[in-house]
Amino acid sequence: MNDEAAAYAGQRATAEAIERGGLGLDVSDLLAMVMTPEPEAGAGGGPEAGPEAGAGAEPAGGAGAEAPTVAGAGGARQAPADADTAAAAAAAAAAVPAGAAAPAAPTPTQDGTTAPAPDLHGLAAAIATAAGRHLPQGHLDVDADFFDAGGSSVHAVELAAELERELGVELDLDDVFADARPVSLARRWLETAHGPTAVVTAPSGPAGRTAAPPLPVPAPRAPQPVTTLPLPDALPAPPALPVPARTVPARPAQSAPAPLPPYPATALEPAPHTTARRADLDQILADLALADRLPFVRSPEPVPPRRILLTGASGFLGGHMLLDLLRHSDAHVYCLVRGADEAAATARLAGQLRSYRLPWNAEVRRRVTVLPGDIRSPRLGLPDELWDTLAHEIDSIVGVAAAVDFLRGYPSLRASNVLGTLTLAELAATGRPKPLHHISSVAVFNEVGISSMGEDDPFAHVDRLIAGYDQSKWAAEVALRRARDHGLIVSALRPGGIGGHTKTGAHNPLDLSSGLISAFGRFRTVPAFRYLNAAPVDWVSRVAVAVVCEPDAWGFDYNLTGVPNTLDDVVRDMAFGGMHVRVQDWDEWRADTLARLEAEPVPELGFLARVLQSPTALKLCEATLKGPAATAERTDALVEALGLPPAARYDAQAQLKTFEKLAGDGLARLPQKSDQPYLWFAETTEGSVRPTGNDGATHDGAAHDSEAHGGAAAGTADSPCSMALTLSIASMYQLVKERRVDVSGEVVCPAAHPGPLTVVHGDVWVRPDEGIPHRHGMKHQLLRYRLRLRDADGGLWWLEGHKYARARRDLWQQTRTLSITLGREGEPAALTGRVVVPADSYVRDQIDGIRVAPHLTGREKRTAKLTWLAWFGLEMGRGLAGPFARAAADLLDLRRPQNPTERHR
Repeated sequence: MNDEAAAYAGQRATAEAIERGGLGLDVSDLLAMVMTPEPEAGAGGGPEAGPEAGAGAEPAGGAGAEAPTVAGAGGARQAPADADTAAAAAAAAAAVPAGAAAPAAPTPTQDGTTAPAPDLHGLAAAIATAAGRHLPQGHLDVDADFFDAGGSSVHAVELAAELERELGVELDLDDVFADARPVSLARRWLETAHGPTAVVTAPSGPAGRTAAPPLPVPAPRAPQPVTTLPLPDALPAPPALPVPARTVPARPAQSAPAPLPPYPATALEPAPHTTARRADLDQILADLALADRLPFVRSPEPVPPRRILLTGASGFLGGHMLLDLLRHSDAHVYCLVRGADEAAATARLAGQLRSYRLPWNAEVRRRVTVLPGDIRSPRLGLPDELWDTLAHEIDSIVGVAAAVDFLRGYPSLRASNVLGTLTLAELAATGRPKPLHHISSVAVFNEVGISSMGEDDPFAHVDRLIAGYDQSKWAAEVALRRARDHGLIVSALRPGGIGGHTKTGAHNPLDLSSGLISAFGRFRTVPAFRYLNAAPVDWVSRVAVAVVCEPDAWGFDYNLTGVPNTLDDVVRDMAFGGMHVRVQDWDEWRADTLARLEAEPVPELGFLARVLQSPTALKLCEATLKGPAATAERTDALVEALGLPPAARYDAQAQLKTFEKLAGDGLARLPQKSDQPYLWFAETTEGSVRPTGNDGATHDGAAHDSEAHGGAAAGTADSPCSMALTLSIASMYQLVKERRVDVSGEVVCPAAHPGPLTVVHGDVWVRPDEGIPHRHGMKHQLLRYRLRLRDADGGLWWLEGHKYARARRDLWQQTRTLSITLGREGEPAALTGRVVVPADSYVRDQIDGIRVAPHLTGREKRTAKLTWLAWFGLEMGRGLAGPFARAAADLLDLRRPQNPTERHR
């Protein structure tokens, strides 16, 4: 009976540990642990020995990490174990001598003898030491995530090379990103190099099962006083939240680490890149169970929020949402920002906002309270008193914070993207009921071959999500769906690609869509895709804030993806921008892009190169480019009901400012004068010139040049002059931004030189200076020509011409007449005159004679012609209307003349 009671207590301890989701095992392992095995001869009736010991498995979040749970009443992060559980765990732990070293598994050598395999603990410690050299604090615990500690993808590449060079540990870069804890990396390499039997860290207990560490039983927490936050009518000052200064505690001196628990054998199986890793799926299922521990809550009061907790305000979307919340509501916003104390967190937030060209001034600061904390920490890293104050006083939570890294695995991202989200749900369900607005992602649909991405469509199958980012966003939103069953009001807002701001050009340089668009423009190639679900950040932010501030919109799912771009849309936009691209197959484009980045490295696109080299991240890219168009009927209805700007395609015009910023940051390449033009036409002019000077007298320098080169003698006689030019357009960007047309060709002017003058460099500006009039408003500029010429002898000349609009009826003549001046480079004008486009050649050359790049399709050619003619015709119409409007204003000016004394009043 005593043996049966002990066995029952052990099973109960295991079952409760499984319920808390802290074991990370697959279903077969869990069943094997709970079922009562047949007693083995000589084993004393104990459970069957095996390497997949559940109690000894690594807890969620890393070895030695606190097992995160979500509790309601009392807000405890760890569910207390009962007496039986604690007793069973303590008995199991007592079987392992303190400080026992892990036996090394024998490994065959080349001479037939056996040599001990490397010690897991020692190897993990060596990897942690090497990783610490790449971190700001200079050290890393064996069970701490390298990226959460401050490592970047660049550091990860350097770390992998260093481990191979100094320790002989050859790790695939995908393994580093999948789980960047030193203990996990050590296990992974030991399994690969020495086989599964090498991963042994502690002696077996009496029954042969690895001993389980005792489950911590937290002491009951005394009730904390709740500070009431006064809510002024006009919010003259930020509500007084107790924000004690937080400092980073000194790291205690560590003794010899305890033996590390074994890694489940299922997680050591080689992971194919078509399905998710078993260990990741086990961990996801365990994390989803945490949502079931949320308490049941009542619905919040449906009124616009007055106090909002915002996470992720230092990020790209979060920063724009912060400013939109301040613009479009009367709320005071509490921003959770990482920092050692309030001053450091505030400085970090201010610096990030300014980097996105967002204001940080006294008015913004008056309505923002910065809370130093961390979404990855229990209770957001806030003191208990402040946590309770927020739980009872804020009336809305907006969760934007997330780790956006397409290379990292689920174990590395879950603390930020899943456990942090559940912590916000815990806060929303504690104290005063409040809605939770969660920024999710269309990545929840990122299964290759999925047929639709509607707001209420089923998500992807989680076992077919390969990238850790996709898995973490899926797990977070599915966990919040369970929270809805507890009464929590949750709004899920799913952006796709978040493009730059249409007005400021601010962009996220590490966003995948920005990286792809940069590569498209830089290398002039595009992979064949179906749709790009992307929208500018200003539209995404505005719609998301509208959901937060409108109670009738709470509790639903929204796709903030805008109008999807097709492949034809992108190719046409880039052609109008002067970037004629070639469409390639995905594999061909990837190989070509990697080869170009290797030949000509672009530091700003290094992250894209790493994405294209990662088998895991490639699945994310493949699902993104081959997926269907996202639909957003509910979002469109909300936008229309609230009178917000409707979704528009993120086209070339919307990307104009962003593309300029990308080019300034070295990510993209703007069209240049040397690029092949995509539209051109001829312009011929005929007329005459005469020497400059009073009463027809020739300038001394001009007379000398005329005589030297056999030109016309000094005097007032006119000399013929003609121009045969080709006007070309390299891109619509050139027109919209610079209002400029390129010029080539030659000028024939015997008064300057007996031979033709060739155009070395030429520009024509359309309505320069927005048509500002000359000579007190009598003449408005239509066109300005500036040409640099070279004669047959190598001499350089300059020519400047102007077309003017006047308030006269000869409009046709004005559009064809060009006033010119001509002189040697570095000298004043020697010749002046007028040339005119013949009436019979204007339409023939400049309308019917327009030529377009031959590689464009017939439709693209027609569109290019019509776009140019519409733009140029509009500009000419505006220029010709200006003088008439000025004349009409002068005619209707009936003010009486001033008295002599009025000038001095």
